[in-house]
Amino acid sequence: MFTTLTTVFAGVVFGLALAAPPGPMNAIIAEESVVRGWTAGFRAGLGAMTADVLFFVLTLGGVVALVDGVPAVRPVLYLVGGLLMCYFAVGAVDEARAAASFTDGGEPTAAGFRKTFALSLSNPYQIGFWLTVGVGLLEPGQLDVFAHVPAVGDLLAGSLLVQTGSTTLLVGFFAGIAVWIVVYPAALVSAGRRVDALAPIVAALSAAVLAGFGLLFLAMGAVRLF
Repeated sequence: MFTTLTTVFAGVVFGLALAAPPGPMNAIIAEESVVRGWTAGFRAGLGAMTADVLFFVLTLGGVVALVDGVPAVRPVLYLVGGLLMCYFAVGAVDEARAAASFTDGGEPTAAGFRKTFALSLSNPYQIGFWLTVGVGLLEPGQLDVFAHVPAVGDLLAGSLLVQTGSTTLLVGFFAGIAVWIVVYPAALVSAGRRVDALAPIVAALSAAVLAGFGLLFLAMGAVRLF
């Protein structure tokens, strides 16, 4: 029983650690949350999580590895992902100008879900994760959880080792992502109710993050392709 709980906890920590770092997905979740409320922010998070579930299924079938076997695919993904991020950044700028306050009263739409889902499908890092760590989650062995987390991997490597190939670990992993897409939008909306002036600032920061990652992806794609 103790081992099972430990494995679930490790999976949750892993899911949270991968979902929480700043990036284009969280930028879109933040934008949707401050402009349209918690429901829209949650839907945006659900788009990214749905893509992870799809990648998980494709990894089980070995399809993701076949895609990565074509050398030209990864540069094209960088270019497509970069263009999408720049396009969404322009929309985020308009949202920043229009956002006068945090609100739950906006019109929730499926736009956030479509944005994060599309970005996830064209995100080389996300595909790379499922080609490496994702495969490791499915195969019996040992996983250094924090070694694969951006920014803190070198610092925390070796601090949390878990046995892989377990359904319990995978359940915990996706549960961690689910916790993040519920709590993160709720925290933004809660903060916004206290400080409405932050709404356009958060939306503007989201635009800046998307534009920054978009330009970075375009540059990386161009270098790899040409």
